Amino acid sequence: MARVAAEAIFSKKGVDIVLLDVEDAFFLTDVFVIATGSSRPHVQALAEYVEERVAAVCGVKPLRVEGENEGEWVLIDFGDVIVHIFQAGPREYYSLERLWGDAERIRWEEPVVIETPTEF
Repeated sequence: MARVAAEAIFSKKGVDIVLLDVEDAFFLTDVFVIATGSSRPHVQALAEYVEERVAAVCGVKPLRVEGENEGEWVLIDFGDVIVHIFQAGPREYYSLERLWGDAERIRWEEPVVIETPTEF
């Protein structure tokens, strides 16, 4: 589910995607997916697409979503996975990677995108 969320974010041009294994440190969830969007509408669109893709691929709908109207930091709680999508300023301010610094990073690499030339 975390990888599906990360791929959804990447496909819509979200950046700085990090997956943290917080299972041993946080009893409410297993994985944080953290990413950055460029603006309020972008963060909102990323959150909406994550919800759509996780539902389509994993058959899971969020237990709750917070911050969607404001679009500075949207939290999508899927139970085992919590997705955090920030604008750059709030992400730097809250610094979840630093706060959860003992959490192991889950290996996830952005897919390689090969652009084919368009002929005119």
